[in-house]
Order: sequence, then C-alpha cells, then structure tokens
Amino acid sequence: MSERISREELVKIYKIEVTFFDELVNSGLLNIQTENEIRYLMYEDLPNFERFTNWHYDLEINLPGLEVIHEMLQKMNDLRQKNRELMNKLSAINDTYEEG
Repeated sequence: MSERISREELVKIYKIEVTFFDELVNSGLLNIQTENEIRYLMYEDLPNFERFTNWHYDLEINLPGLEVIHEMLQKMNDLRQKNRELMNKLSAINDTYEEG
C-alpha cells in the first residue's frame, strides 16, 4: 500500500478547515482514498495539496480561482511536453538532412 495521510492529520498539521479540504476533493482538485469512512490523501498528491493550501490561505485565492489556475498550469505543462516532442522530431529531421 502506498503512503498516505488522513484528512484529520492534514487539518491538524496545516491548520486548515475540514471544509476547505472537502471542497478541494469535491471540485476534483484532490484525489483521495476512503477506508473505514476515513479520507486519505496519498503522499504523491501532497505537493498539490500544499500548493492549493498556500494559494488559498496566503494569497486568498478562492476555490474557483484555484480551479482556473490548476487547469491553466496543466495546459502549460501539456504544451511544454508537446513542444519538447516537436523539438526532438525537428532535431531528428535536421540530423537526417545533414547526414544525407
């Protein structure tokens, strides 16, 4: 089983409201596992949770804002990946052209 942390532990450690955590889950920003009615966040999702918590409490960004920012960052990452793939293809074509 992967490492995980319960919602209650997160609320206590990060000093956040349970409702904020639940809103992140309900909006699809966090994926959780539920076992014996206890909600768990997987450790690999902890960086996203921390980012959302910082944006919300430190920068006062509301949930719709978090959703928009998250979606835009995902799109930027997708575009970066596609750009890398295209640059690699272009490089391969240039290498082939220079050899021929």
